[in-house]
Amino acid sequence: MRASPVPAVAGAYLFEPTPHADERGFFSRTFDRDVARSAGIDPDAFVQDSVSRSHRGVVRGLHLRSGAGEAKLVRCSFGEVFDVIVDLRPDSPTFLGQASFRLSGETQASLYIPAGCAHGFQALSEPADVSYRIDRAHDPAEDVTIAFDDPELGIPWPVPVTLLSERDRTAPRLAEVLAGTTAREG
Repeated sequence: MRASPVPAVAGAYLFEPTPHADERGFFSRTFDRDVARSAGIDPDAFVQDSVSRSHRGVVRGLHLRSGAGEAKLVRCSFGEVFDVIVDLRPDSPTFLGQASFRLSGETQASLYIPAGCAHGFQALSEPADVSYRIDRAHDPAEDVTIAFDDPELGIPWPVPVTLLSERDRTAPRLAEVLAGTTAREG
């Protein structure tokens, strides 16, 4: 497994495993505490694992947490997604930087998203399963959402958007979030 820094977002890492394939399918290590530690990530900080299943075209995000923020390690365990992170940490050298990746069940690559960064993805397959490893228990009072289609961000979602949650459909634009205290606290 290899950990590569994401230049556009300080503190973000792409973890690329080496799946072992044969006629039965494949086997892949999806998390390695020593590799995480070598990238400066505390492997014992994660307290919750979650999974989502989405239909092709669904967009989830852009989400982040206020307060102390929330770090995540995400992986598409089945199917394929277009995954996006945006750095919203005002003191970060990559403030407002963004990066996108195609994560898939074929590669089993994981993306580490530091606290204070917004995250979202679009399902490119039918279905797409995304696994999350999160460093804080969920508190709905700290949820922050940014419009996935904000022209200031200009995220090039690769397929037509088919479905959004009410929260994502009515999310404010980035400028509104930055003008408030929510993103600044994270």
